[in-house]
Amino acid sequence: MSHRAKQIGFSQRVRLEWVEQTAELVMAGNDQAAINVALQDLLKDKVSIAGDAVRGNREKIITILFKMWVAVPRGLEELRADGLEILRTLPHDARIAVHWGMALAAYPFWGAVASQTGRLLRLQGTASASQIQRRVREQYGERETVSRAARRVLRSLMDWGVLSETGQKGVYRQGEILRIQDAQLIAWLIEASLHARENCSGAIRDLLDSPSLFPFRLSQIPADHLASKSPRLELFRDGMDDNLVMLRKQTTRKC
Repeated sequence: MSHRAKQIGFSQRVRLEWVEQTAELVMAGNDQAAINVALQDLLKDKVSIAGDAVRGNREKIITILFKMWVAVPRGLEELRADGLEILRTLPHDARIAVHWGMALAAYPFWGAVASQTGRLLRLQGTASASQIQRRVREQYGERETVSRAARRVLRSLMDWGVLSETGQKGVYRQGEILRIQDAQLIAWLIEASLHARENCSGAIRDLLDSPSLFPFRLSQIPADHLASKSPRLELFRDGMDDNLVMLRKQTTRKC
């Protein structure tokens, strides 16, 4: 596992409305200082109330929000720019797909938790927190920080509406599913999910049905059409049926 993939980073419960507000601030043309002030004001009565610790929970949440939409990791600048343009065209209830993509690209740990959750939901119809945490610890190590961060990602997934509680404590079922047919958005999501992979590549049919994208149902679109939607995607043919797509070297992080 690469150094970037080993990092957890996403260690707080982050509500979808906070992510949406951050993107709105960016689209309105605010600079980083103004966005920080606005987010501090947004969260002051919701997180670390009456607290002013340098690295309290509020500051950690703002760091996560910044990494998703404001000061993104190197190699994600063009993905972010295109994501903002797509956001401007989407109805409010469909914007979750773009926020999800930026979470995947900026935080591979988010993708790891999502993938394990999606696999369990597909296999048995429900997913328990203990099962998900155990599988994520197998990837990231037997550390309490891993379990704690996984729990907070799961709480975020609840807040985002993609998981719902069952009658059994700590057991979740699939929440709302968003069906996506727009080829531009599908290509963008595929590109975002490739950033969460160590080798930055994958078979198109696997990517379209990836467990890390479990809240969405992506339409099956021709490989050539998919690759044509982004200059940062490169298509390879592997045999008669398999089409592989990868991020172009000059536009991405080191894979």
